[in-house]
Amino acid sequence: MIDPDELAAWLRLVGTVGVGRDAVRRLLAEFGSPEAVLGASPAARKALVGAGAAAALADEPLDFADLLAATLAWLGAGTGIGVSTRDVVVLGDPRYPEALLQTADPPTLLYVEGRVELLGADSIAIVGSRNPTAQGLENARAFGRHLSRAGLVVVSGLALGVDGAAHEGALEGAAAGGSRGGTIAVVGTGLDRVYPASHRALAHRIAAEGLIVSEFPIGTNSRAENFPIRNRIIAGLSRGTLVVEAALRSGSLITARLALEAGREVFAIPGSIHSPQARGCNALLKQGAKLVDSADDILEEFAVARPGAARVPAAAQPAGEAGRKDPVLAALGFDPIGLDALVARTGMGAAELAARLLELELSGRVARLPGQVFQRVERG
Repeated sequence: MIDPDELAAWLRLVGTVGVGRDAVRRLLAEFGSPEAVLGASPAARKALVGAGAAAALADEPLDFADLLAATLAWLGAGTGIGVSTRDVVVLGDPRYPEALLQTADPPTLLYVEGRVELLGADSIAIVGSRNPTAQGLENARAFGRHLSRAGLVVVSGLALGVDGAAHEGALEGAAAGGSRGGTIAVVGTGLDRVYPASHRALAHRIAAEGLIVSEFPIGTNSRAENFPIRNRIIAGLSRGTLVVEAALRSGSLITARLALEAGREVFAIPGSIHSPQARGCNALLKQGAKLVDSADDILEEFAVARPGAARVPAAAQPAGEAGRKDPVLAALGFDPIGLDALVARTGMGAAELAARLLELELSGRVARLPGQVFQRVERG
């Protein structure tokens, strides 16, 4: 675990108002350590970062003592029996991921909780809409499960929708694969907070079985501006980014752009031209992202051995034999459809159709959406 005196120097350096990440890296490159930066003369610091930042470093940041105490308390709470490992991984630490160092804006330090060794693992980011379709949720979970079982670590942002489903699938895959894979959640709050609150149980499970990462100090609440910042870590940790579903104005597309800027692969699952949640993926495909309709496409791209012969299909793949024989499933297609339109397609009576849809819903093959709209769900 990081030494308390070293931690204090790091927190003071990165917490000084007016000293940004780029300035911190320049100071560290020149002086070698945060202790040396703080011990340098104002004139020496001024030559690197300007008068304002150099002067600001002369004094402790406001509430610094409270932040240090809170961070030490958080670290101490992670050392007991049955409590997941907590630490702070800083630039220069052997555990700091090489993939992040190769990006344009690597974080100065990372607060971590869980399996720290996952930072250096072969990783794939899975991101997408916070309001996905039923098929999008199933795709995220199935891809996460298959890729993790094959040994890849699935990186995402713990958000509602696609992120949460990808994490859950990855945990299932790691369990099935003997913990070869796993999942990393990169969050936009301090690690003493969980956002969204509905993911509290999932966050605790990831801390116990995977890894949670943040560059934001202990005590940092959810702020809208933090999430685009954390997206560069999601992209930077990973060999590639898979976008499952995304609208045209989506944070997932920010992650995809950051991945491209870092020289990483971008994959996208195609979707219906009528679905707003598919437009972002379809736009990425027009711009040169690699189309995938199976998790095996990514494993082949990364030259990772597949855990089994079965493919994990996305929504665009043809239905199985059972689906082709069922007239209701065939009429549903893969786009959301209302009951009246489905009556017209099948020629069935409304009561008979409603009963069949209920059977399919209970078997997990059809999802009921708001407004008496239905969508087919194909499971991998």
